[in-house]
Amino acid sequence: MWLTKPNSLALSNCIQYYLDVCRAKGQSENTVVSKEASLSLFLLWAKGHCIVDATQIDVEVLDNYQQHLNQYRKARHGGPLCRATIRYRLTTVKVFIRTLFIKEVLPVNSTERFELPKNGRRLPKPVLSEEEVKKVLKQAEHYGLKGIRDRSIMTTYYASGIRRFELGVLTLDDVDFELCKLRVNQGKGFKDRYVPIAKDTCSWIYRYLKEVRPMLANAHSGKALFLANNGKPFRATQLSELVAKYIKLADVRKSGACNQYRHAAATHMMDHGADIRHVQEFLGHADLSTTQIYVHVSMAKLKEVYNRTHPAAQVQD
Repeated sequence: MWLTKPNSLALSNCIQYYLDVCRAKGQSENTVVSKEASLSLFLLWAKGHCIVDATQIDVEVLDNYQQHLNQYRKARHGGPLCRATIRYRLTTVKVFIRTLFIKEVLPVNSTERFELPKNGRRLPKPVLSEEEVKKVLKQAEHYGLKGIRDRSIMTTYYASGIRRFELGVLTLDDVDFELCKLRVNQGKGFKDRYVPIAKDTCSWIYRYLKEVRPMLANAHSGKALFLANNGKPFRATQLSELVAKYIKLADVRKSGACNQYRHAAATHMMDHGADIRHVQEFLGHADLSTTQIYVHVSMAKLKEVYNRTHPAAQVQD
């Protein structure tokens, strides 16, 4: 693809050019699609306010767009947009204009002084306890050979704390059974890393490879580690459906699927005294502030100190 500057400064032309630049930079298709959806919503709002040219977008326009986003109510249940969504949509527009300025499509960056709203930080939804993790994993015993595969997938999630898409692209070469570690290829930010996995997890993966994968494999399997029933690598939605099914079967009333294991792994490590920087490396977080959320989720140490020091927690005669 040969990048050429837009032949007019019409918003729709500039947005398409910007998306082409994002793809040329090697950004993932999921990222580009997300930006496209966000900018399409902005374009729709802008047209309704007679804003059709990229040069018209300045701090005042973004102030008004922010007001619109704050006042917007979802059609399904009338609820507002969350703060993270509002910040993301504003950020997308701001970065869009900045890129046009850097590429010399626009003479000035008229949104530079626009201040993005604070994002805040919400805690994850309630995570699985250690007993609940065991209870969910045990459900796979009722599904024969497929259950061996499913337990291998779930215990890999929990033992490694990897993301859903990272598990989906694991290959046969990524498991080191001797050193009990997993190679994570092109994780978030296109970064490779190694994570340790428990011996028991290695045993389940080994059993799956010996007893189940040969039964599923076909010409479409390639070197994918985990295969769906059709012999192809799992799609992301299939992995979510698989994990959610077992959580429901275990009668655990906590929402979520694959990320439940990631959040549970981090929280349980913090509960047992793991250093936060080790948890950061384990999860593949670029920023320590992202990992610090698990300090707030983990209550073990706080409860211990509370019970020892707070008068209300002392035994009363």
